[in-house]
Amino acid sequence: MKPKDQNSKVNSVNRKNAFFSFLFPIQPHFMDSKEGRFENKDAEYDSLVNIIKGFFTQYSGAIILIATLSLLISGLISFLYLQPELEILHDNRLNSVWGTVFIITSLSLLSFKLLFFLFILVNYFKYKAVKAVAPNLLPSCTIIVPAYNEGELVWKTLKSLAASEYPADKMQIISIDDGSKDDTWEWMKKAKSELGDRVEILQQPKNMGKRHALYRAFNMGIGEVFITVDSDSIVNPDTLKNLVSPFVENKNCGAVAGNVRVLNNKKAIIPKMLNVSFAFSFEFIRSAQSNLGTVLCTPGALAAYRREAVMGCLNDWINQSFFGKPTDIGEDRAMTNMILKQGYDVKFQSNAHVLTNIPENYNNLQKMYTRWERSNVRENIMMSRFAFKNFRKGSKLGSRFLLLNQWVRVLTAIPATILMLIFISIHPLLFITTSFVSILIFSSIPAFFYAKKHDISECLWAYAYSMFYAFGLFWITPYAIATANKRGWLTRGLAQKK
Repeated sequence: MKPKDQNSKVNSVNRKNAFFSFLFPIQPHFMDSKEGRFENKDAEYDSLVNIIKGFFTQYSGAIILIATLSLLISGLISFLYLQPELEILHDNRLNSVWGTVFIITSLSLLSFKLLFFLFILVNYFKYKAVKAVAPNLLPSCTIIVPAYNEGELVWKTLKSLAASEYPADKMQIISIDDGSKDDTWEWMKKAKSELGDRVEILQQPKNMGKRHALYRAFNMGIGEVFITVDSDSIVNPDTLKNLVSPFVENKNCGAVAGNVRVLNNKKAIIPKMLNVSFAFSFEFIRSAQSNLGTVLCTPGALAAYRREAVMGCLNDWINQSFFGKPTDIGEDRAMTNMILKQGYDVKFQSNAHVLTNIPENYNNLQKMYTRWERSNVRENIMMSRFAFKNFRKGSKLGSRFLLLNQWVRVLTAIPATILMLIFISIHPLLFITTSFVSILIFSSIPAFFYAKKHDISECLWAYAYSMFYAFGLFWITPYAIATANKRGWLTRGLAQKK
């Protein structure tokens, strides 16, 4: 090789090195100027890919939020630009019978939803969490932690419960391994060795399902109050005393729902979005439901039940069936329904916090949502059997309005999906723009709520979640309705290594 050519190629490589040094503060070690060539093309490619992956991992949240807001603003601009086409479409609908029916139905549903929102808003402002009562007034409690393939998380859960600001002599902690296939039992034994008599650990003879694990513990428990905690959830020191205080203040309180937030919200995009969604669902929606004494679901992550209320329906609960098949999902919503049916109030405590692990990928998330929606369909049917009867003293109008809203959501899911697909096929651009504008308007409610109550820097995830749900999860409710009789937990896999 001639010296001139060699120097030219070396200089070329040096320029490339300088370019990458400018782009990345950490120099990629894949360029070697031996005779002016890259020594290893595979190393070059792998290093560049790793740098790009690292960049997107570090800034993925910001990228998604910027992209979401850009799309929504673009949709708003397009909506204004396409206003003449929308007016023509509106006129065409008015000139047809089906179009008129569609407009009247849409306006009726919108009016109902606005009325329901105002109803919830008024009750939200009336809500007030019960303050923790004095230690000597706290009831004895049995804390139940069913576990399946949770690994180390169950140990962390039990440790957080034992560290509660609650009289130790009033606490009975029972953890049941429901036939796990991983090292869950070893972590439970570790907790036992560290906590001693503070915790009882048991194993099911085989995997029988969460409901059967709870049933076994309910029959063993000696507390005046049963508290159920998922084995991937961490409680604050003051959580338990705040959770059970409504039972002391209100003798007709049969169950209390805890305030669930996301534990792994710093690890992935989906938990970041659901953290905002959970805050609105619990602190706004359930606060309003609590004021009516009708929280529709006490979450498995954290809930408390008066002993007499559980024993009053335990046999029906464990033997519950749907279309002749034993029910193995929705044990929390089912228990809530059966307690409401007995005439008890079901409350929510916004000051009883628990952090729970949620799915970090799409597949596990859709499975979880499918399970929840199937349970929702089943329990709406169950609640309809008593909600319009004289099931408890006092006003029952609020309970019935909540149930009616549930049914409107369920019954419109399939027709709305069909109409959406038709609209997409005929007017794709109009559909996208109107969807973006709707998301921008209606997502501002949870976004503003989160900004006011928590962190303004994270409130924008409300918009990202609405986009994600509208275009990625819209099919779940109609699918769950069509497959409501199917069984299966769907997400009970092995715990991921941390």
